[in-house]
Amino acid sequence: MKLIKLDAIDSTNEFLKGISTQPDLENFTVVTAENQTKGKGQMGAVWNSEVGKNLIMSVLVKNFLLEINEIFNLNIGVSLAVIAALKKNNIPDLSIKWPNDILSANKKIGGILIENSIKSDGTILSIVGLGLNVNQTNFEGLPKASSLAVVTGKELDKEELLLEIITNLEVNVAESKQNSASLRQQFVDLLYKKGIPMPFTNQKEEKFMGIIQGISLVGRLLVLLEDDSVAEFDIKEIQMLY
Repeated sequence: MKLIKLDAIDSTNEFLKGISTQPDLENFTVVTAENQTKGKGQMGAVWNSEVGKNLIMSVLVKNFLLEINEIFNLNIGVSLAVIAALKKNNIPDLSIKWPNDILSANKKIGGILIENSIKSDGTILSIVGLGLNVNQTNFEGLPKASSLAVVTGKELDKEELLLEIITNLEVNVAESKQNSASLRQQFVDLLYKKGIPMPFTNQKEEKFMGIIQGISLVGRLLVLLEDDSVAEFDIKEIQMLY
């Protein structure tokens, strides 16, 4: 694993994207930063982080995804890699808020953003961005956010966490090629509020009740509706109200 450490950068994803075309760049190359000035999350959301407190990283993954409909398999592998590292550090009540937020109890402690590009030869190259709240303790104005330090009452070693996550990711990528169904089930079992009636809103801002059942083969959320039908939703089509 090649590790590139930066003091400050606009976005680790953008930096890694810029050097990803180098033919000799190792698979699972990691870029970290102590300060990220233009961090981003899903659907253009801004990711803010106190300088030096949290794990801000991007990972290059290539030679894994072969087809566009397999893209969510990487999301599964990354999410489970993070969860396993957190379990090793005794972080309690872990879950995944679909599609890619990491929660402890009801508080968000991390987020994943994966950007894929299809090369001229048809291969898919992925940049996996991860923001993990590690030692930040001030979340004023962010009632749904927390960190590992808040949850455990102690500071954690960011680099040790990074190495654990990457080790787990390499294992998951290898396993996904052999048995993606097992990883998918582990992901489903960790879904936040799975099996519990919850309020949602759709693109038209219409509210409705539903029960999360799981995910489709391409990663869409399966929700049991009040008329006993099961609907599939993409990331921009539904939002849980909690």
